[in-house]
Amino acid sequence: MFQAYGLYGHIQANRLRSALLLAGFAVLLQALLFSLLLIWSAFLGGTFDEIVAGAARQFARKWPLAMAGALVWFVIAYFVHQSLISLATGAKSVTRTEAPKLYNVLENLCISRGLPMPALQIIDTPALNAYAAGLREGQYVVAVTRGLVDTLADDELEAVLAHELTHIRNRDTQLMVIAIIFAGIFAFFGDLAIRGWDFPYGWAPRSKSEGPWSTSTSHDWSGSDGGDKRSSGKGSGAAILAILLAVAIILITWGVSMLIRLALSRSREYLADAGSAELTKNPDALIRALRKIETNARFDVPSRMEAFFIENPVAERVSGLFSTHPSIDARVEALKHYAGALDAPAQTPPSN
Repeated sequence: MFQAYGLYGHIQANRLRSALLLAGFAVLLQALLFSLLLIWSAFLGGTFDEIVAGAARQFARKWPLAMAGALVWFVIAYFVHQSLISLATGAKSVTRTEAPKLYNVLENLCISRGLPMPALQIIDTPALNAYAAGLREGQYVVAVTRGLVDTLADDELEAVLAHELTHIRNRDTQLMVIAIIFAGIFAFFGDLAIRGWDFPYGWAPRSKSEGPWSTSTSHDWSGSDGGDKRSSGKGSGAAILAILLAVAIILITWGVSMLIRLALSRSREYLADAGSAELTKNPDALIRALRKIETNARFDVPSRMEAFFIENPVAERVSGLFSTHPSIDARVEALKHYAGALDAPAQTPPSN
């Protein structure tokens, strides 16, 4: 009984944490807009105070447009996201005839909880991995690798499918698609800023003959030649400072959005593990499956897709704040603590 209360308390805590993390994207979007307006204001020239004031005036008028643009971005992704995910992972739909054991196990899990059957897909790779995706009923997909089907015992395969079905039950798939779409906005501009000093108009701070750093500006701030040259120099320095500040904001929003997305992914894996234990009443099977997956989860997928999978499929695994998944050891410890599981060693099923 106390283990059950602990399990559900763990789920509720992660749900609250995920909601708070996702709410931060709206704030980061406005920071990104202000940084872009700051660059544009610097391009027009003026002192640092004038540049910032100009950006602030533009921000007060245009922040609703940024939110509208984000909404348009989401609407487009809403209709094409599943095709893009399947294309990126190489997943192909299968029928009951093509994969009867797999189909029957997933169907039985759905029937036991009164859930609609998601589409079933297989990724043709010997790696061991799986993911769930989709935004609403009729779009949900559960995909597993060929290696997973061929390697896991029946109860282990059921535990993995229950894990992915829990992502759908908890609407994790919706949350992850939304989080990755919004994070993509910041990553796009962050990548531009990182690639070179020519962001975003093609001029570089080392240039002394063109752009807002030029000493031959056409603005006359003092009304005299000498004053014009001094103001031009100050204006040049102010533009550089404003643009560096804007680039710093872009990089910070990009970095923070990535950390939010990664933390969101980590918390969701704990939830799905807990849901699998609740659905199958067999947390030991999930632990055995995770131990097998841990040794052979890697295959070629785009890095931005890694958060969808039960274990990170990207070869270059990182840990801590920059990881998409908690370690297998941490997940096993959570199952042992909250679901009363045993950390049994992985066992290879006998060959038929």
